[in-house]
Amino acid sequence: MGARGELFTTQVYLDNRSYFFNVKENRTGDVFLQIVESKSNDGSEFDRHQIAIFSEDMQKFLQGMDKSLTFIEKDRKSKQKKQKDSKDFPKDKKTYRVKTQDSEEKKVDDGIKRTGRIHVVSKRPVQTITEENKDSDKE
Repeated sequence: MGARGELFTTQVYLDNRSYFFNVKENRTGDVFLQIVESKSNDGSEFDRHQIAIFSEDMQKFLQGMDKSLTFIEKDRKSKQKKQKDSKDFPKDKKTYRVKTQDSEEKKVDDGIKRTGRIHVVSKRPVQTITEENKDSDKE
């Protein structure tokens, strides 16, 4: 046992934070988990926060932690699904109602971005250039 009653210690280093998981034993022989967060402030000072969970409360603590992690995972997956769905149908595209001959309304996305201005579409058929047209143009 260490000088401070430490039985086991492990560390996790992240960007500007460090987490220490210390298993300790107090003077009366009770074993507990001490979680310490150490965060760098201005490069020279550190903010330290710690919590202690005693062995008899460990199962309840872990159940709460497990529920929280399950919620986080479900939330992450639902956000990914929403993001994927929004990529399939972009938000800037609008659907417009078009009346058909049966006087039913259908939602149609014709790919034309409506800006409120009048759009003129030529009904003249597109002329394709063929070898005959090229020859007649040269003469």
